[in-house]
Amino acid sequence: MQMSRHFNKQELLKVDEAVKVSEEIVNNYYKMSSGQWLKNRYDIKTAKDLVPHECVDGPFAQVVKYEGRKKDIPLGSSLFSLYKVCLQDSAILTMVSKKDDLSLEPFLLYILTHELVHVVRFSKFKQRYENKNEADVTLDEERKVHKLTHTILKPVSIPGLSKVFEFYKDWRKESGT
Repeated sequence: MQMSRHFNKQELLKVDEAVKVSEEIVNNYYKMSSGQWLKNRYDIKTAKDLVPHECVDGPFAQVVKYEGRKKDIPLGSSLFSLYKVCLQDSAILTMVSKKDDLSLEPFLLYILTHELVHVVRFSKFKQRYENKNEADVTLDEERKVHKLTHTILKPVSIPGLSKVFEFYKDWRKESGT
């Protein structure tokens, strides 16, 4: 069994930078005002801040949906969705260490952009969050989100990003091909 690894201070700085860039490019792609963007309630956490059910084997990140309620307002109308992007540090770091041509910065940028596209799609009801456990829907949705992620990131000039595109190329293929 592999030891769970967490991002170190230097890696966390890279995560923080990737968060800023991914938020900006996803916001620009969907042409949302700052008010609209803030309405998409989400939080991004690394492994050290995750609770056990937010940690998964395999994926590099996942989006978990929670229901929130405005403070001191007991009415159902005060409910809102909060999406938590849960980065899986160990999986990310393991893959970057295994693949000589993958660099942490562009890999993080892709992963975070991908997860933010999910958040936007869930919050704009382009995809129902509740369907995420249905295998066929999940695979189709993942393909759509990988294609959107590629479209969003293609104009971005960051060293190593083409290697990340190569890593994820099979996700952009049509199903059955």
